[in-house]
Amino acid sequence: MLVANLAAITFSHATTVATWLFQDQQVGFDPLSLWRQMGWVAKGVVIILFIMSGWSIGVMIDRAMAYSAARKQSRAFAPAVAGALRDGRIDEAIKVAERNKKSHLAKVVTAGLMEFRAHQDSGEIPGEIIEASKRALERTEAIVHAELKRGLGGLATIGSTAPFVGLFGTVFGILNAFREISASKTTGLGAVAGGISEALVTTAFGLLVAIPAVMMFNYLTGRVEAFDVEMDNSSRQLVDYFLKRREVRRS
Repeated sequence: MLVANLAAITFSHATTVATWLFQDQQVGFDPLSLWRQMGWVAKGVVIILFIMSGWSIGVMIDRAMAYSAARKQSRAFAPAVAGALRDGRIDEAIKVAERNKKSHLAKVVTAGLMEFRAHQDSGEIPGEIIEASKRALERTEAIVHAELKRGLGGLATIGSTAPFVGLFGTVFGILNAFREISASKTTGLGAVAGGISEALVTTAFGLLVAIPAVMMFNYLTGRVEAFDVEMDNSSRQLVDYFLKRREVRRS
């Protein structure tokens, strides 16, 4: 008997809660309906997030294409320039580098080779020439590094700020929900559904923009670090080549 009474009371309360939640609910959840239900602040937030998303996607595509081209041309450049330098054909090595202008290795090696070539026919190669070539390599490495990182700072900014932009829309959505409760004098879900929906949409959109941006920023930064290591190794090998050439000239 006690169990039957508890079940009846529970069912009665559940019915009351359901009635309170869904009374006067006339909210559409398709994108067009959600857009129409949003306030002007939430719409502004969505537009800003859409622009941020488009910009970040553009950076991702641009950097992916640049890195792919750099990797592809570097794979063709490295063995060709190594063969030319092994035979002492510096002019040929420079021509090979100029044919692979998108290669990060070619840009660095060209700077060192051109500095070295300007003095290779002047008899013995002094240490100052090798130091000058080394400085040219370091300057070019810094320039190429900056070129490879172009756009990544903006991608990091979008990844870190997009959730807060979405949260800004969330706050206004909650405020709209309370204002609707005050205006309609009812606590049903229908009274607050518009504000709650725009709050959740802006939050979700902010995360949708931020998560891919952060993931791609980390991935692309790893690619840049790998390119830096390759450029540094190539610079050191080229300096070693210059030192060997100087020893050959002396002997």
